[in-house]
Amino acid sequence: MAAAKSSKKGKSKKTKETGGEAKKLSALDAAAKVLAEAGQPMSCKEMIETMVQKGYWSSPGGKTPSSTLYSGIIKEIATKGKESRFKKTDRGRFARS
Repeated sequence: MAAAKSSKKGKSKKTKETGGEAKKLSALDAAAKVLAEAGQPMSCKEMIETMVQKGYWSSPGGKTPSSTLYSGIIKEIATKGKESRFKKTDRGRFARS
């Protein structure tokens, strides 16, 4: 008995449209970009405000985007170590590594 393969026609989930539209940045990618442009350590609240002002990223409705960003940055530092895009410079402040 042969197994039937389902043939889906259309776009797969892995397909990314890269037409004329600019790719939307994640909060961590936008934070890394903001820190690189600033050239100095910033708090997560400052990063969120700058990201929104420059149009790099906006909160999809979360109540505490700066806390979420802080958590994401800390997680990246913990998992990637020296390969992380961020480094903690002071309490609540981060810079681009």
